[in-house]
Amino acid sequence: MTELQTAVPADATAVVAGGARHGRVRALLRNPSGVIGLALLAIPLILAVIDRLGVLPYTPTEQNAPDRLQGPSGDHLFGTDQFGRDLLARVAGGVANSLLVAFLAVAVAAVVGTLAGLVAGFYRGAADSVIGAVSNVIFAFPPLLLALCVASVVDRNRVTVALSIAIVYVPIFTRVVRGPVLSLREVEFVRAATATGQSRLSVMLRHVLPNVTPILVVQITLSLSWAVLTEAALSFLGLGIPLPSASLGSMIYEARTLMYRSPATMVFPGVVVVLIVVSLNLLGDGLRDTLDPRATTRNGTA
Repeated sequence: MTELQTAVPADATAVVAGGARHGRVRALLRNPSGVIGLALLAIPLILAVIDRLGVLPYTPTEQNAPDRLQGPSGDHLFGTDQFGRDLLARVAGGVANSLLVAFLAVAVAAVVGTLAGLVAGFYRGAADSVIGAVSNVIFAFPPLLLALCVASVVDRNRVTVALSIAIVYVPIFTRVVRGPVLSLREVEFVRAATATGQSRLSVMLRHVLPNVTPILVVQITLSLSWAVLTEAALSFLGLGIPLPSASLGSMIYEARTLMYRSPATMVFPGVVVVLIVVSLNLLGDGLRDTLDPRATTRNGTA
């Protein structure tokens, strides 16, 4: 708790000041982890954009039996799978679907978890007890098992898969936000805002929330990598995005019996999953270093 209090800016608007924002962007671009993470993340993002623009000569579901299980070539840069589908198109479609599900899941978890954490930390009392109890119940289940249970009882599509994953990560955001809010509610500028007659909702949104935003940004980045892994695991187990839609997890599942005959069917989707997870974790490390006020002070950017 002492560390959190030390990291709280003295001014409620410090974290949103234009100069501070630009300074943090420059600091991120000088951070090795941040730069490497951004560079690696650009590759799957480009694949997702290519899929959505429809510029590839093949679609992810287009079958061509005579071309099945071909290796990388001029016509098929990543090769083809057992149905003759172009692996580059499948991987690009899988990346787009996985990132879409991950972004939606983390967005829902971040909004719900942040609101719950604000209420629990700022109001305390019964609200804190109820929210804490619900969070503890969800935390009692292994994340993948809970996501599997939810996904198995709903109609499978991108939205329901994303909501299944979101349920798992809501308590994480709740706890990440609740801790700093407990500290912030005792800080002088929050007490002063309350003393001037501002409502508790106004104080939370205008003074408390901006000061937990840096923590949220880092948590969102890390949660995206976990959400991609969870979606891939669900698809691998047959409870993710339904076929024939492309999914990195289902592609890896299909390739498990083909990898010795056609290694490309396993290598490319597997490498892309690793690339997404590693890049997001590196970016999260860079953001954590950049958004730490003590680090930015040492670097002369605060």
